[in-house]
Amino acid sequence: FSQLQHNNCVSFCRICVITLAEAHPLLQSGKTIKSINYQISANCSRLQNKVSGKSKRVWLSQFLTELAPLCRISSSDGEEYTVYSCIRGRLIEVNENILSNPAILQEKPSTEGYIAVVLPKFEESKSITQGLLTQKEYEEVVAKRLNSS
Repeated sequence: FSQLQHNNCVSFCRICVITLAEAHPLLQSGKTIKSINYQISANCSRLQNKVSGKSKRVWLSQFLTELAPLCRISSSDGEEYTVYSCIRGRLIEVNENILSNPAILQEKPSTEGYIAVVLPKFEESKSITQGLLTQKEYEEVVAKRLNSS
């Protein structure tokens, strides 16, 4: 599956909310999520992100590239999925609620089951927003990929 089918990036006022896309295998196949891990490597945990204070000091947060892993999700059938940032920007928040209740990732993927919030660079935010697909465009791309496989 391509990146498009693994993540959604919904942009609101320059903030991007990273979620599982509707076509993600975890949302299609009736799989059960066993665990979610924000520990990316021995030296990198997304849970250690340093955004704090009243004004959320963004410059202290982790910088992500498009291919930066956000978390790894394991399903009960042994499959593991890595969810990537998909955009360049500062990691504002990870959703710790999905750690104790992974089912909300599948039950409410576009609301309470979000994975992370990313703030793109100001100068890149307009091009990121313009590059997002509409719901109709997304459905057309997914349909074409399913028909070609």
